[in-house]
Amino acid sequence: MTFNPFNTRIGLALGGGAAKGIAHIGALKAFEEERIGIHCISGTSAGALIASYYAFGRPAESILSICSTLNLSKIINFTFERGGLFSTDAIREMILRDLGDVRVEDADIPLAICATDIETGEQLIFREGNLADVVCASMAVPGLFVPVEIDGRTLVDGGLVENVPISPLARMGAGITVAVDLSHVRRYPKPEGTFDVIANAINIGIDFNTRKQLKTADIAVPLDLSDYSLTNNADRVEALYQEGYRPMKTKIRSVLWYKRMHVVISLLKTAWTFVPLKVPEIFSDLKRQRGSLRSRR
Repeated sequence: MTFNPFNTRIGLALGGGAAKGIAHIGALKAFEEERIGIHCISGTSAGALIASYYAFGRPAESILSICSTLNLSKIINFTFERGGLFSTDAIREMILRDLGDVRVEDADIPLAICATDIETGEQLIFREGNLADVVCASMAVPGLFVPVEIDGRTLVDGGLVENVPISPLARMGAGITVAVDLSHVRRYPKPEGTFDVIANAINIGIDFNTRKQLKTADIAVPLDLSDYSLTNNADRVEALYQEGYRPMKTKIRSVLWYKRMHVVISLLKTAWTFVPLKVPEIFSDLKRQRGSLRSRR
């Protein structure tokens, strides 16, 4: 994307987090209340599902009514296919029922869905293609869901590479990037068996990368949702919704400030990039010069 300090279009990245994805809906509600438009939106896994509904014109309250009763038992179908225990057919049927047989490029808000090629480890960013197919691919947790094949490639959960998909937003025209991370936990659950140890190990690896990736966002909203379930929060919907709403409502002030100061911030970032000497290097040069003068005395 060409550098443009006057570009204040907002790009929103929604991260993965399974049943914790309801918090994303609260974040979207905060944008709606402040009447701040989202120019483009990207999503991974649960974030891909929420981003899709919003990009195709569903307001936050409508998405909440659809997703509030979702839990793992309702979106999985046991299968005898190779590669996973469950199929993503229930997710596909839900999308087809609510949004229709639509394509990513037809969204009202420019949309990007992220998945991972399980054979090459490559991140795939879908900005076109059948919506139900790519969302199912982005949500196909390895070992749990059967991978989804698209154009001859075997695809799984996009969170393996970029759990909060910030990277597509600049290419989609965003000048200000906002990222919502549902997995910013301070401590992982005490493992009670082999499966728990494996799950913690995978999450630690993903979250370590995510923390580094969040630094590339202009505004990050890290949420510690360790008290909530990855599989079923049907009895805590309002509380989880508020977990996304309240922090984003606070961060909205930063978004508005960033929009007002964007030209100055962009120019300072560019100037810093081209500064030939960093501050520590300047101090080092002064110290060397000082030592040189002393040696001459």
